[in-house]
Amino acid sequence: MNSHIRIAVLDMYNGEPNQGMRCIIDIINRFNQMVSFQIFDIRGKNEFPDITKFDIYISTGGPGNPLEGDGVWDKKYYELIDALWKWNQENEMKKHVLFICHSFQMACKHFGLAEINKRKDTSFGIMTTHKVNEGLTDILFEGLQNPFYTIDSRDFQVVQPHLKNIKKLGAQIIALEKIRDHVQYERAIMGIRFSKEFVGVQFHPEADPLSFLAHMKNRPFREKIIKMKGRIKFLKMLENLVEEDKIYLTNETIIPNFLRTSINDLLKHKKTLSN
Repeated sequence: MNSHIRIAVLDMYNGEPNQGMRCIIDIINRFNQMVSFQIFDIRGKNEFPDITKFDIYISTGGPGNPLEGDGVWDKKYYELIDALWKWNQENEMKKHVLFICHSFQMACKHFGLAEINKRKDTSFGIMTTHKVNEGLTDILFEGLQNPFYTIDSRDFQVVQPHLKNIKKLGAQIIALEKIRDHVQYERAIMGIRFSKEFVGVQFHPEADPLSFLAHMKNRPFREKIIKMKGRIKFLKMLENLVEEDKIYLTNETIIPNFLRTSINDLLKHKKTLSN
């Protein structure tokens, strides 16, 4: 029985410097005895995996408008999502997919599950995210409190769920953004379980304290955040970074839960097929 599992990392960063890829690779390497991985530069080089050769897919965050593409890479990306979905409908051995932030927004658009629009201002920093509905018991969030802490970085948002389409797909909203009593904006959808094997979040579960601090080394960016949040909230954000039950815990929980569940499911089916 070949128990080796291959992960395709779908790089959506379009060549822009980022901390996300380092964080994702760091998490995958925690499972290095069971998996190997390959990175595909989706937007920059139009690179796509052969779905017959990979078992697990992690689609990253990235810059820009999730509603726009160049008509080439985005078309192929949606074709890849459709091919993976179709594969899971037709095969016992499933493909497991995690969509992060920009990719999550694109997936929600593609499946017609909600509206995607531009935020009034950038959401950046350490936020609380709330488990809701089936998210209270979803294995992706197992080990996290409710609410739990996430690193957010986005100009766009998924809002106004299309409940009929969600029901038709068999999907579930599993997380919402923090409650903001002082404003009348709709709470963005922060997580959706598209199917047993497809799941996505609108924050950055891969982020670790180092990735956040790397942003803070950029003085103009740091000053922009202080201006946007105020110095007291900014200092509280830095304090939250070092507490083990906040960003550290999210980093050590969500993607590891996704990988552990996916690997166990794949190994179980590989064992069944070999008997």
